[in-house]
Amino acid sequence: MKQLKWTKPLTYHITRHTFATTVTLTNGVPIETVGQMLGHKNIRTTQRYARVTDTKISKDMQPLKENYKS
Repeated sequence: MKQLKWTKPLTYHITRHTFATTVTLTNGVPIETVGQMLGHKNIRTTQRYARVTDTKISKDMQPLKENYKS
């Protein structure tokens, strides 16, 4: 961890959060699918792990932007 200059300890919770946000949601996987992969029975539990990033918002808004260009 020292080589990566991380200041936080790498925990189970952090890896699940990273997977939910960076690996899946940012790459277009629906939150319902992410919840199933994480073993959640309630979507609210998944929402605690997964955060919507600016990158995700930008990707999601791109089709709308293209639609209004015409």
